[in-house]
Amino acid sequence: MELTGTIKKISDLQTFNSGFQKKEMVLLTEEQYPQPINIEFLSEKVDLLNQYKVGDKVRVFINIRGREWTSPQGDVKYFNSITAWRMEKDAGSDFNEPTQAAPAQNAPATDNKNVFAEDEDDDLPF
Repeated sequence: MELTGTIKKISDLQTFNSGFQKKEMVLLTEEQYPQPINIEFLSEKVDLLNQYKVGDKVRVFINIRGREWTSPQGDVKYFNSITAWRMEKDAGSDFNEPTQAAPAQNAPATDNKNVFAEDEDDDLPF
């Protein structure tokens, strides 16, 4: 899967006792109702963020991961995470923007006559 949007926030690098590293980025999607999506960069993928800054428009290739957790009280809960495996700058490519055909130049004028007005065999219920 992939997401496209603008980088809203890049977190500091987190290093755990095991040596595992993680960095997070918030991507603001570009849709009618933009969504701030938190995306994780794990282990060697944290370096993908080094060439980007807040405000950059990017395309992020992601995996969605899920896990189950049982609380000490025995309640089972489910968690999802979004992890990135590739990222590239959006250099104004047209994969996001709808295209519209330009009006034809010197197009012949059309007659607005209703071609169906003379049909007597109209079986439509309305």
